[in-house]
Amino acid sequence: MQMLSATLLGMLCLVAGLSAQTQEPESQVVVAVRAGKMFDPKTGTLLADQIVLIKRDRIIAVGPRADLAIPTEAKILDLSRATVLPGLIDAHSHLFLYASPTGKRTGIENYETHDLLFSQNLDQYFESLQYRTILAVVNAKLDLDAGFTTERDMGSEGAMYSDVDVRNAIDRGIITGPRLQVSTRGIVTTTGNFPAPAGNCCGVPTAAQVIDSPDAARQAVREQIKNGADVIKIFASRREYFNPDGTPVAIPTLTLEETRAVVDEAHRELVKVACHCYAGEGLQNCIRAGVDSIEHGHALDDDAIHTMLEKGMYYDPNLNVFNSSHALYGGQWGRLQQQSFRKAVAAGVKIAFGSDLGVHGAGAVELEYMVRFGMKAADALRSATLVNAALLGWQDRVGSIEKGKFADLIAVEGDPLRDITELQKVKFVMKGGEVVRNDLK
Repeated sequence: MQMLSATLLGMLCLVAGLSAQTQEPESQVVVAVRAGKMFDPKTGTLLADQIVLIKRDRIIAVGPRADLAIPTEAKILDLSRATVLPGLIDAHSHLFLYASPTGKRTGIENYETHDLLFSQNLDQYFESLQYRTILAVVNAKLDLDAGFTTERDMGSEGAMYSDVDVRNAIDRGIITGPRLQVSTRGIVTTTGNFPAPAGNCCGVPTAAQVIDSPDAARQAVREQIKNGADVIKIFASRREYFNPDGTPVAIPTLTLEETRAVVDEAHRELVKVACHCYAGEGLQNCIRAGVDSIEHGHALDDDAIHTMLEKGMYYDPNLNVFNSSHALYGGQWGRLQQQSFRKAVAAGVKIAFGSDLGVHGAGAVELEYMVRFGMKAADALRSATLVNAALLGWQDRVGSIEKGKFADLIAVEGDPLRDITELQKVKFVMKGGEVVRNDLK
C-alpha cells in the first residue's frame, strides 16, 4: 500500500512538473492589443492599425500591424474598432473633495427654516478622517473608470495625511485607483484660506498647515515630505473679488521670502511646488520664487507669461470650475482667466491639464473647455498625457504608448481629434496591463 502511494505521488509530481513546463504563468503571458486607431501625443496624430504588446505591467513593443508580429501564445484584446490613447493624467485632482454619493450634504440645521447652513470646507468638521478617506477611495475608482490612470492630488482638505494612505494602498494593490502623487496638507498663513474654529480649540484638523515665517515654511515642507508628500502645495492668495471698476483683487498670503523658503526647501529635496493663486502679489511672488506650476492663475500679464516661459513653469488653469454654468464667483474670474489662457497658449507656455473637480468620474470635461478657449484638440490631449507626465517627473513611466512604459491604455469609440467630448465617454481602461473596464466587448 505504501509502495502504491509512493508511486502515485511520484506520478502526480511528474504531471505537475510537465504542466509547469508547458503552461506559462499568467504573469508571463503576452497581451496583444489591436488598435484600430492610436493617438500619438508626440506627433498629435492618430496612427492606424497598430499593435501594442504587453507583458506584465509594461509595454514591450508598439508598431503597425503589418510590421509587428503577434506571438502565437499571446492573448488578444481586439480594439480594432476603437481609438486607443494613453491613460489620461489629471494634474489637479481632489479625491477628498466630493459631492455626496447620496446627494445629501452635512451641515448645521437652521431650526427656523430647517435648511442646512454650509461654509467652505465644512465637511471636515462633520465627517471623520476615516469616513472621508473611504469616500476618497470611492472617488479614486470613479476617476480610474473614467480613464484617468494617473493623478496629482492637490490636498487632503483637512484629512491630514490620509492621501498618503490612499496612494500607498493603490500602489500595494489593496484598492483600485490611479497612480497618485499627493500634496498632503498644503501650506497657508494664519490669515489664509481655511478658517478653523476660533483658536482651533477643539483640535479639528485645518485644511492646510499654517506658517508665518520663512523658517516655519521650511519646517512645514520638511514635515510634509517626511510624512509622504510627493509635491508641496501653497495657497498664495485669498479673498478674491473685483472692485466696482472691474479691477481684480486677490489678497496675498505668503510673503515673497516665505514663498522662496518653500520653493528652496522643496527643491533641495527634489520635490516640486504647486502654487494656488488668482492674481496680484501672491501670483507674482510664486512666479518670482520659481514654483513649478501655477494653479488657476486668472490674471497673467505679459511679464508673467514671459517669466513663466523663461523658467519653464507650467500653467494649470482648471477652466471648467471657473467657466461652467455652475462656475465659482459667477464666472467673473473665469472670463478674466479665458484671456490669460489664450495668451499663454499663443505664447507657448506649458499648459497642464487639471480638472479641480469635486464631482468624480467627470474630469474629461476640462478638455472640452481647453478646446473651446483656443487649444487644438491634439494639444489638449497632449496636455493630459505627455505634458502632465513631464510635470510629474514621470515621463519615463506614463504619458504615451511606448516600449518600457506602463501599459496604461484607454479607448473611445469615436475620433477625439474631431470631437474632444469623446473623452467623456471612455469605454475601455487598462492600468498596468490589467483591464479595469471594457465596454467594447
